[in-house]
Amino acid sequence: MPRLFTALEIPRDAALSLSLLRGGLPGARWVDVENYHLTLRFIGDVEGHVADEIANALDRVRRPSFQLTLSGVGAFGSKKPHSIWAGALASPDLNALQAEIERICQRLGLPADPRKFTPHVTLARLKNSSLSDVAHYLSSRGNFAAMPFRVGRFVLMSSRESVGGGPYIVEETWPLAGSDARGAGAAAGAVDAFRFMR
Repeated sequence: MPRLFTALEIPRDAALSLSLLRGGLPGARWVDVENYHLTLRFIGDVEGHVADEIANALDRVRRPSFQLTLSGVGAFGSKKPHSIWAGALASPDLNALQAEIERICQRLGLPADPRKFTPHVTLARLKNSSLSDVAHYLSSRGNFAAMPFRVGRFVLMSSRESVGGGPYIVEETWPLAGSDARGAGAAAGAVDAFRFMR
C-alpha cells in the first residue's frame, strides 16, 4: 500500500542549489536530488477509498500561487540528530495552504498532525553522526540561500517503504490560482489511473 503525503515539488534550479549542500558529514545518507520535496501534510498508509476521498476534497482548494525561498540549514533531533534539512523563509501563503490541507484531512477523520509545521526539504538522514560533526556541518553552511521560485501547484505523492526515502511518485496535482496550469494537464491520465488502480 502506498504511503501518501501532500507536498511542493522543488524546481530544478533550487534543487541544484540544494545539491551543493551534499557531502562533508560522516554518517549522512544523502537524499537523491530528484526526491527533494517540501512536505505539506503527511497522510500515511490509507485504504484506497480514503485516498480517493482525500483527493476529491483537495480538488476544492483554491489558493494563489506564491514565491518561496529556501534558506538556512538545520537538523532534527537535538540530542541525537537524525536528519539534515534546508528551511524555507516565512510565507503566509505557504502557511495558509498547509493549514487548509490540514483542516481537510481532519474533516475526513485523519488524526491531527501532532508536530508543528516546519517547512523544510530533507537533505540527508543520519546514522551515528556525532553532535560535533553535525554542528560543524551546519555552521559551515549556515548562510545557504537559494533563488526564490514560484510555487504553481501542490501535489499528492506516494512512497513505498524503502531505505532513505523515495522513490516518490506524483499521484495527482492541483494548480494554484495565477499559475501556468499546463503542467497539471499532463498528469490527468495518471490521476484517473491512481483513483481507479485499487
